Amino acid sequence: MDLHLNGKRALVSGSHRGTGRAIAHALAREGAHVLVHGFDLEAAETVAAEIRAGGFAASAVAGDITRDDGAAAVAEAAGEVDILINNYGTADAGSWSHTQTDGWIDAYEKNVLSAVRLTRAFMGGMREKGWGRIVMLGTIGSTEPAARMPHYYASKGALATMTVSLAKELAGTGVTVNLVSPGLIRTAEVEERFLKQGRERGWGETWDEVEPHVLKNFMGNLTGRIPLPEEIANLVAFLASPLSGAIDALNIRIDGGTTALVI
Repeated sequence: MDLHLNGKRALVSGSHRGTGRAIAHALAREGAHVLVHGFDLEAAETVAAEIRAGGFAASAVAGDITRDDGAAAVAEAAGEVDILINNYGTADAGSWSHTQTDGWIDAYEKNVLSAVRLTRAFMGGMREKGWGRIVMLGTIGSTEPAARMPHYYASKGALATMTVSLAKELAGTGVTVNLVSPGLIRTAEVEERFLKQGRERGWGETWDEVEPHVLKNFMGNLTGRIPLPEEIANLVAFLASPLSGAIDALNIRIDGGTTALVI
């Protein structure tokens, strides 16, 4: 499918690794000039170089978007942007008993305010042009939060309310705002972690042997497999395209049916 992204400029925060990297590649394959973001320019340039090696357009930008000055530096380096993918975030360990106030504040800086800073930097330009796409990356935990990591789920849950509020702010401007909420994603880090557990617990040595044991912890998964980063990226690319103009203020869960809810 041609997503008509030729000539569009797309900034993907935290795209130096993981799901963000997959999103950057997907947007570039569809014709967008992708601005690959990392906290370190070298890491961002590595992914940008991968994209260019495939014959597509990409540049690297760097800055600490958990701080005002770092986000401002990213915005200045990026220039005009048609598509903003607020992908960056972290899932740090913690609990109600042990996570202190600074841990909650840190989660909010990383998972909420990083997106707020970039959104405020680019939404005005999108409004003036009469077209733009803003996509937030959340988690299925905004629908069904767990007891563990409450600071993480609370911060990611804020993205759901932000998405609706911002969509209303930009109503009628040609700019849409949506939230993509993955469940467990089969990134290299996730695969490595579970393969290590598999060896320790005698599940096996390969992913095909280990994955059924992992899925026992996600009994609601209707597909029987963990989604790949590329599958998340394909959904994000569609939402970032002109073809998705009727989709706005929506939280789209992509988790293999783990949260099979009617809401």
